[in-house]
Amino acid sequence: MTPLRGAGGVVHARERRPAGVPDPVHLPGGTFRMGGNDPDANPLDGEGPIREATLSPFAIGATTVTNSEFAAFVEQTGYVTEAEELGWSFTFVAFLPGHLRRREMRVAQAPWWSAVPRAAWNHPEGPDSDVSDRGDHPVVHVSWRDAETYAAWAGGRLPSEAEWEYAARGGLVGARYPWGDDLTPVGEHRCNIWQGTFPTKNTAADGYRGTAPARSFPPNGYGLYNVAGNVWEMCADRWRVRHPAGPVTDPLVASDGGDGMLRVMRGGSYLCHDSYCNRYRVAARTQNSADSASGNQGFRIAFDA
Repeated sequence: MTPLRGAGGVVHARERRPAGVPDPVHLPGGTFRMGGNDPDANPLDGEGPIREATLSPFAIGATTVTNSEFAAFVEQTGYVTEAEELGWSFTFVAFLPGHLRRREMRVAQAPWWSAVPRAAWNHPEGPDSDVSDRGDHPVVHVSWRDAETYAAWAGGRLPSEAEWEYAARGGLVGARYPWGDDLTPVGEHRCNIWQGTFPTKNTAADGYRGTAPARSFPPNGYGLYNVAGNVWEMCADRWRVRHPAGPVTDPLVASDGGDGMLRVMRGGSYLCHDSYCNRYRVAARTQNSADSASGNQGFRIAFDA
């Protein structure tokens, strides 16, 4: 078998999903209010204005793609991720053994990240780690290009940013989170984010320090799990911060509409904390380059109806 290469391999979509790809959640589409005007939003993130978006019917994964699902893809195709080709990926420093916490490997602007040699989807904390006990956790250390290739193999695609937000809202109108406006209703944690003092102390009051299983916490009104927190989810759109104020239909920021290498990510991650990154709100957004990978970046896939 000739391995598929992370940056250049092409996998043709199939009419039927390969074995091991779960059935998605089918959504009727329709018109919803996209975006937000939350006073806690970073003005540079481009969450607003709130605009009317109309979507055609589509389907989307109930969960992010898991380690077990990605392993089946790799086994069947021989795919090599971009992090594996590059030889390293970004990992949260607190998860690393002492010999991998060297200062020269840290990110200057964010010293809680370390560029770890041989960190990859199947070795998330470096070569001495594995995912043998994390089969039901989201796959991480995958790039946008890796995600796009997996989605095509599975017969689908990455969701547009509008599809992702519509699905994440679960039928609620204008709510701050997928379950309502209170982060911890009746004192109950509903997502996997950082509790404590970032980046030095995580109390793990929600039950998790790193990734949580992909079906943790109650699903939203459409049956989607963990659309807030856990791992950032990559969307098909290129990044932009200026949006049309008027109604749009099936919006997608394609090659001619956004910032070249930057792609939209949604949902926040287990490292988000309101002291610096409260982007686990449903309207929140951020970006990363198409070839970047890290220990808190994953994806779910969508399908045409």
